[in-house]
Amino acid sequence: MNFVRLVVFGFLFLSVVYICVSLYSRSVRREKLEVEWEETRPEGIHRDAFVKEGMKEYETGLRKRLILLVYIIPLIAVGAIIYFVN
Repeated sequence: MNFVRLVVFGFLFLSVVYICVSLYSRSVRREKLEVEWEETRPEGIHRDAFVKEGMKEYETGLRKRLILLVYIIPLIAVGAIIYFVN
């Protein structure tokens, strides 16, 4: 029963961490896109369209997928600890 409790609360905790890291990463990327637009001022491209297109690229990029390691690394660590202790 304690193991089930560990899994449930661990998953909830990691979900909160994932959401926080994901929101932070999106805000940093959006800010970088806004600064990039300010520096380059591309002709004929509105700021909102530039940021929106950049965020579409972010959604399919590697960084977004790497944030999923928030779930994988603790799972591997706990599994290794359980394996080596037993």
